[in-house]
This record gives sequence, C-alpha cells and structure tokens, in this order.
Amino acid sequence: MKSMTCKQLGGACDKTFSANSFEQMAELSKIHAMEMIQAKDEAHLKAMGAMQELMQKPEAMQEWFKNKRKEYDALTED
Repeated sequence: MKSMTCKQLGGACDKTFSANSFEQMAELSKIHAMEMIQAKDEAHLKAMGAMQELMQKPEAMQEWFKNKRKEYDALTED
C-alpha cells in the first residue's frame, strides 16, 4: 500500500489517501474531490477549475496522468 495527499494528486488539502494501485488512488481522490465540491470548499473548487482546464487539452491530461503514475510508482510501500 502506498500513500499520497490530495495536493500531490492536484487537489487542495493534505488529506492522505492510501491504495494498492494508482487506479485506486485516483478513485479515492475523485471521491474526495466530489465531496469537497458538494461542500463548496473554495480551495477544492479552484483546484477543480485548474483540472478542468487541463482536461481541455487531451495530450496535457495524458501527460499529467503519466507523471502522477510515475510519482505513485516511485513511492515506497507504507
């Protein structure tokens, strides 16, 4: 199991997620982001806006995911 923070995954806080795969990590981050957006958390809304801009450029989004996967893969097990 490896751990990353919301900020490491493009978010706005220091909440830590632990998962056995990058895909699980991304899903945990997504769930958290949706909760924070529903709560109208300003910092997370701003981070989501930045992600939405990135999503407008498929190549940039693929590169972002590739880099985050590399970051996850480089982590040591908890």
